[in-house]
Amino acid sequence: MAGFREEERPVVGWREWVALPGLGVEWIKVKVDTGARSSALHAFDLEAFDRAGSPWVRFGLHPVQRDRGHRIEAEAPVLEWRRVKSSSGHLEERPVIETPLRLLGREYPIEVTLTNRDAMGFRMLLGRQAVRRRFHVDPGGSFYNGRPPAFGSRAARGRR
Repeated sequence: MAGFREEERPVVGWREWVALPGLGVEWIKVKVDTGARSSALHAFDLEAFDRAGSPWVRFGLHPVQRDRGHRIEAEAPVLEWRRVKSSSGHLEERPVIETPLRLLGREYPIEVTLTNRDAMGFRMLLGRQAVRRRFHVDPGGSFYNGRPPAFGSRAARGRR
């Protein structure tokens, strides 16, 4: 796994704004959770299909918390289906995709499981595999990557 030398690793907080350019997501607020091995992205209307002999998944996502009006449709090849135990102990089989993550000016591919996180506070959980050997995590800090311009305003939410 490619990483950075210890002295080159920037600091991220327990929550950050990131981009998922491969899915068309300019900004999504993530909870950085080193207690979780894998990353999880809120996805709904999952539809598995076959493209040229390979498994793919089509899904919708709401990148903004408490805003179901902003909807992004995405498709991605499925790396595998993985049995994942949630923090509540529920075992679920989820599709795993790979997509680029952009954080603090660095962009690299991460594996993400797709699941319905409607009831959760964050639309995405960034697990330790995604930050390992790349960043130091400050559990008391937030938004080292900054905040989206005018995010949360009606004007920003109205853009699709």
